[in-house]
Amino acid sequence: MLKAVGELALAPAPGALIVHDAPQVVVLGSLNMDVAVRVPRAPAAGETLQARSLLASPGGKGANQAVACARQGARVCMVGKVGEDEHGALLRAALHADGIDARHVSTQAGNTGTAFIVVDDQAQNRIVLLPGANAALCAEDAEVASSLFAAGPMLLLQLEVPMATVARAAQLARERGCRVVLNPSPMQPLPASLWPLLDILIANAGEAQALCACPITNVADARQAAMALRRRGPGLVLITLGAEGVVVADGQGCRHFDALAVQAIDTTAAGDTFTGALCAALVAGASTDEAIQTGILAAALCVTRAGAQVSIPNARELVAFKKRVAV
Repeated sequence: MLKAVGELALAPAPGALIVHDAPQVVVLGSLNMDVAVRVPRAPAAGETLQARSLLASPGGKGANQAVACARQGARVCMVGKVGEDEHGALLRAALHADGIDARHVSTQAGNTGTAFIVVDDQAQNRIVLLPGANAALCAEDAEVASSLFAAGPMLLLQLEVPMATVARAAQLARERGCRVVLNPSPMQPLPASLWPLLDILIANAGEAQALCACPITNVADARQAAMALRRRGPGLVLITLGAEGVVVADGQGCRHFDALAVQAIDTTAAGDTFTGALCAALVAGASTDEAIQTGILAAALCVTRAGAQVSIPNARELVAFKKRVAV
């Protein structure tokens, strides 16, 4: 796992040889080095605040979701790009440490993606993203990896890489009978051609509100939004509401799941943890409701820890946590 050097968390050197079986989940997306500082509150314009700590650790929505899947027992393959720098080597090593097949993580001239994160005393984060090598992940990369999209696996996508790459990967996956999951984050408009390719859409309230062009201020609003989004194509739509839980719309109708009440320290990677744990449960044969409960449990444990990938729980930790909260 990660080693702490003062306040800096560094990934280990690549571990032992990994035997790559056919993946259950293919994650095409971003890899970033996260640089997080903790402050009492977000600074105002022109204001300088003294940070309490610094934490540098592997992140990126794609890599975070890959790690969340792998730590819940799924066989995972990552498709992405890193730069020709130390961060790129560390990110690739971190994937190997979690048993993730990183053969399709290629190296691009220039810098690895970097996320600059400010976390306040209310555990809320504010992020500035420098895409780096992630911006170079192209449709050709999706085509090279398309042999992984055989009938059965799940393709998990986000929007920290170019939209054209996401759309091409979804098309190739659909042609091969692979389930397509999209987490539309960071939010941007989706092309009309992408909606029919999606099997599952997982969005937070802000993303769902932007996609629907309608306000989401409570669970009732989220129910309406989930049903509206499902009519665009996805068979399953989930809207995460943080402390208000999750709303899901599928063929059985629309329903709400409560969140777990925990003392949050840092919400970084909570959504990625929910998404990855849910996908791992689905490919393991869990029902939709069972998978949602697994995702909620994993996200709740995640927010009680600081950092991105360092905060994502494994299956053993989740079992112990479930016993403690008696769910």
